[in-house]
Amino acid sequence: MNLKTMKLKEISIIFIILFAAWLILNQSTATEYLVSGALIALAISMLMCRHCTVFDELRLSPKAFLFTLLFLFTFIKELIKANFDIAWRVLSPSLPIKPGIIRATTTLQSKMARLILANSITLTPGTFTIDIIDDTLYIHCVYVDSEDPEQYGQQIIRKFEKYLEVIYG
Repeated sequence: MNLKTMKLKEISIIFIILFAAWLILNQSTATEYLVSGALIALAISMLMCRHCTVFDELRLSPKAFLFTLLFLFTFIKELIKANFDIAWRVLSPSLPIKPGIIRATTTLQSKMARLILANSITLTPGTFTIDIIDDTLYIHCVYVDSEDPEQYGQQIIRKFEKYLEVIYG
């Protein structure tokens, strides 16, 4: 992929995100809102994406789109499960916690994929990504549910990692 194609890809993705945000915030599909939103989104994306490399590794294919939807479904499912688990622990009289910091090694090569993985873990209640060093994530857990912390770390990240591998390569 050459530099012009990569810039066009970056500009297009940023344009779509900005234009969608514009439509959501304005809650109108009137022509003047559509035209002004498109022009503003295009101007901002062209000005801001001269050196933009955020989406360089993102794959734009039907398979990647499908895996993005699967990733979002998995994330929402894990988010709901974790919320109920933490609510139970807070409301339980004995407050069953077994905190610990675990180390998990990821196979993801993309920096953006690692960032999304770390944020997905952090946004799930009961876990918090403390640091990312190379291919290793350090995660604080409210309840470490295993005698082998390495294996537990792999269980946590594998739920998300398998989708991010396809989306980001």
